Amino acid sequence: MSPYDAAAAAVTSPVQATAGGRARVMLLLGSLDGGGAERVAVNLMNRCDDRALDVRLGLLRRAGPYLDEVDPERVTALADHQGRRADWMGAPAHLARMIGEVRPDVLMTFGMGVDALTWPALKLMRRHRPRWICRQDSNPDAEIANLTTQPVGRSVVAGAMRHIHRSADGFVAVARDLAAKVDRQAGSGARRAQAIYNPIDIATIQTLAADRLAQPAERPFIVTAGRLVRQKGYDILIEAFARSGAARDLDLVILGQGPLEGALRTQATALGVGDRVKFPGFQINPWAWFAQARLFVLSSRWEGFGNVVAEALACGVPTLVTDCDFGPREQVEHTVSGWITRTEDPGAMAAALDTLLTHDVLRAALGVRGRGRAEAFDIDVIAREYTRLFLHVAGQRETVDAPASLPFCGEGRDGVAVRGGALY
Repeated sequence: MSPYDAAAAAVTSPVQATAGGRARVMLLLGSLDGGGAERVAVNLMNRCDDRALDVRLGLLRRAGPYLDEVDPERVTALADHQGRRADWMGAPAHLARMIGEVRPDVLMTFGMGVDALTWPALKLMRRHRPRWICRQDSNPDAEIANLTTQPVGRSVVAGAMRHIHRSADGFVAVARDLAAKVDRQAGSGARRAQAIYNPIDIATIQTLAADRLAQPAERPFIVTAGRLVRQKGYDILIEAFARSGAARDLDLVILGQGPLEGALRTQATALGVGDRVKFPGFQINPWAWFAQARLFVLSSRWEGFGNVVAEALACGVPTLVTDCDFGPREQVEHTVSGWITRTEDPGAMAAALDTLLTHDVLRAALGVRGRGRAEAFDIDVIAREYTRLFLHVAGQRETVDAPASLPFCGEGRDGVAVRGGALY
């Protein structure tokens, strides 16, 4: 029997809710290797209302440190259905079989690559397929640009993804501006994408933030965190730090690892701040650094949702972010719960550093109100939003509406007007 025949045999019965009236949900992603999407999937699996939902996890590869945080009985992997040798030509059929055996009412996929593999698998399942939600957590243009630098190739991929996403039953984006972009790119003329922010575990973060630093700081410092890649804009931050007069007695601590560390060290040395820009590497407890910093800065060129922004707010550290696509400008309200400056503008960022570092009362107020803003991203709040969405899509509760849109924060940045999330 071919894998395609086996897939068809596995899905001859209609998808049904689990016993006890709970809707069964399958979260499908590449692995649990670590990262924002993987953390979200684990949080949802462990924190969604188990009285209403039976949440299962599907992986293309059974790998990653987060495996220790989930019930292995509720995890299935594509490799389990392929045997020792991966058969990527037959992967859609194997995936169809895997989904058919779990029999979810709702399937939510994480990421463009998983979406592309899921689409033919669900085609094989025909009318027995579950209802499908695609989840977008990053800038789709940037994802496509990472796949190919050729304009024709980008156009082909974008067209294929538009076709794939139109066949989904729902779409979740991690920011309102991103949801709007998804709708525009789908070209359906209707608003289909729902914005639900990423969750953070505030209680755990605040507990760990009280720990001592693993490496005591030599001087007061500004902190940032993330992979050392172009997206994060650390080159812009280092230049702004070097320009800032108010930062001359502080260090800049960049937490994380990545391929640009050497180039960033060279840049800092060339700008005369090599001894004040620190690279402690990956930190298992970055929140202790956040809590003790004078300021947290996100200098990104683009984001989907800034998990570290929400975590910094929860730590009570005054937070400066760029007005990048998409999430950060929605996570803080300028001059109220944080500070927003222009993207890819070292001069504007240096001016923002000078303003914040020389006004202690302003920084303290931003820290207090930022901590309050972080409550909107708490795992229990976001898990309730997803529970309502899954029940709505599954059709298990006719009276349950889809989650209400979360509040958009962003009125005026650096003294300029804001229209539709852009600077004018």
